[in-house]
Amino acid sequence: MTDILDNLAKEVDKISEDDRAAIKVEPKKAKKTEPSIAAEEDKSLMAQLLDRGDFNFPEVGATVEGKVIEVSSNEIYLELGPFGTGVVLGKEIKDGLGSGKLKIGDIVTATVTDLENEDGFIELSIREASYEKAWDDIESKRDTQEKVTVKVQSANKGGLLAEVNGISGFLPVSQLSSKNYPRVEDGDKNKILNLLKKLIGQEMEVRIIDADRETEKLIVSEKAAQSEKDMEVISNLGAGDVISGEVSGVVDFGAFVKFSTKDEKGENERKLEGLVHISELAWQLIEDPRTIVKVGDKVEAKIIGIDGDKISLSIRALQKDPWNNIEEKYKIGDTVSGTVNKLNHFGAFVYLDKDIHGLAHISEMSEAFPGKNLDELIKVGEKYDWKILSIEPKDHRMGLVLSNKKSEKKTEKKAKAEKEEKKEEKPEKEKKEKKVSKKKKEEISQKSK
Repeated sequence: MTDILDNLAKEVDKISEDDRAAIKVEPKKAKKTEPSIAAEEDKSLMAQLLDRGDFNFPEVGATVEGKVIEVSSNEIYLELGPFGTGVVLGKEIKDGLGSGKLKIGDIVTATVTDLENEDGFIELSIREASYEKAWDDIESKRDTQEKVTVKVQSANKGGLLAEVNGISGFLPVSQLSSKNYPRVEDGDKNKILNLLKKLIGQEMEVRIIDADRETEKLIVSEKAAQSEKDMEVISNLGAGDVISGEVSGVVDFGAFVKFSTKDEKGENERKLEGLVHISELAWQLIEDPRTIVKVGDKVEAKIIGIDGDKISLSIRALQKDPWNNIEEKYKIGDTVSGTVNKLNHFGAFVYLDKDIHGLAHISEMSEAFPGKNLDELIKVGEKYDWKILSIEPKDHRMGLVLSNKKSEKKTEKKAKAEKEEKKEEKPEKEKKEKKVSKKKKEEISQKSK
């Protein structure tokens, strides 16, 4: 307080003796004191002087500029001109805009948090002063989609925490680039968290995709920042190109493959990632991609589609199509052995060998075995004899029906009987025709006479 009063001495001298007498603190009355008078009595001498003065002293919440005159690890002292010395303590030192470590002689902006602390200094906050400025900058970067470099502070099961201008932001797992996305086969959240923790301390280039000052909501995306660079490299790729890469993740619907490629000049190498859909992993019917590939496998794949920054790959496109010469091995009408792979509402999928499968449609099965349910006739994993009804190599389709030997024998017997019956009917028919013809001849002969 002494420091402040010394600096205000000249201003205080201007106040008349009468005025100074008027602001002297009167002894407190025991009880019947008016509220307004009591409030006046409770004010410090400095506060009363300020109330009577004809100069503007900063209030709590006001922003002031000061010159750094002393710096320590937990305190910074600022020279505030006629107002004396201000002090910035602890966390209030942190400048959200990241202006760097302050040094003696620097001019900084701070917010008044207390006109007089226990040591007589004006207490200030650099952090609070920069808060609004920090949000202005964040909103500007959000609107212009300017890239920002952040450092990962911590991780949770949903993503990463990082600061922008001293304000905590969230980077969801879904917004990580393909380089840092945690591919976990079984989707175990604890495994994902362990992979995310490895990113703590790393710097990332991000874009701000959502910012709300009122709720202090700040969402950033690494993927959005990388997509531009990825698109530059992807523009040099095309459908039909063959890439070599490594399986980076396996999920229920397919496998992700990371591969390297270079820019247009053939200089800067960049990592990209594509998806091999479950149907493009191999020619056979696949229930679980994990039975075909695993993380870390080295594979070659063909680019079959590019949609923006999404790359579709095919491993089976580089393999020989087993359906090309299928008619050399299987023919319509053949009875073959096959294992039931899966049952569903429209029929059964049956493997004849490791690559060729067919469908025993429910309509064909119902006709061959009236009154019987599919699961009463066959079981998954069991081997049965099947009759081939149709083969469509281009569409990789084969129609089957469960072989019913009794039914087939009955049909054959019926067909044989019908054949014999036709043989017997033929002579009789010929006799009848001859008899009719003879009768007609006799009639014609009698008429002529």
